[in-house]
Order: sequence, then C-alpha cells, then structure tokens
Amino acid sequence: MILILDTDHLTVIQRQAEPAYSHLRARLQAFPHADARTTIVNVEEQMRGWLSVIASAKKRPQEIAAYQRLHALLNFFNAIPVLDYDEDAAERLESMRRSRLRVGTMDLKIAAIALTQCGRLLSCNLRDFQRVPGLQVEDWTK
Repeated sequence: MILILDTDHLTVIQRQAEPAYSHLRARLQAFPHADARTTIVNVEEQMRGWLSVIASAKKRPQEIAAYQRLHALLNFFNAIPVLDYDEDAAERLESMRRSRLRVGTMDLKIAAIALTQCGRLLSCNLRDFQRVPGLQVEDWTK
C-alpha cells in the first residue's frame, strides 16, 4: 500500500513536533520506508511558504535563516519519493470539480493524485478530504 503524506504530516516530521511526531513515527515504522511518499502539490505548498518568508524578510539574519530552511526543505524532499500531478490526476480533478465538491483546489489535486495511485492519504484535514468519494484518508498524528 502506498502511504501519501499531506503537508501537515510532512511538517510534523520536519519539526518533530511532539506528541504528534511519536504517534506518526510509530505508525510509519510498521510499513516499509519505500511505501511512504508525498505529492508534488505538497512540495509546492511548502516551497511557496518558504519563498514567501524569504520575500518578506526585512533583515539579513531573517533572510539567511529562511534560505537555510529552504535548503533543508530541498534536502528533505530528496529523501522521500514525490508523486507527480499527471494527466490521470488532472482528469480525476476535473471529474471532482464537475461534481462540485466543496474542497479547496490544492486539496483536490492532492486527492486526485492519491486516488489515481490507489494510495492512503495521511492528513489532519479529515473534514475536507472525507468529502472526496473513494479517498482513503486517515490522521496518524493522534
């Protein structure tokens, strides 16, 4: 089974935020490392966040620290497989849009990738993702 980490689960790992990190780590250890992945949309979300911090930095130390965090982010994503947003996912997204799901565009893209990969999405955002028919979603931080 493919496990797909949403941005919130990635952030828990990156920051080792307790107690969520211990819960997530224990659950992930039950699966082979190769089964844990994320999506290019999640990479985009995190990159946009750090690029925004860099753009708004007013002082040199803030800017340097933000660039260091961006570099750490690149290193992090070198260690985890990233699933593409491809033609199949784009078609699934369009299908979900036609059904008028009340879910944000980025979350719909993530859901589309998870559905086309037959993966289980790990996210704290159960309220929105559970609206997507057929999507397997669980919160492993609790």
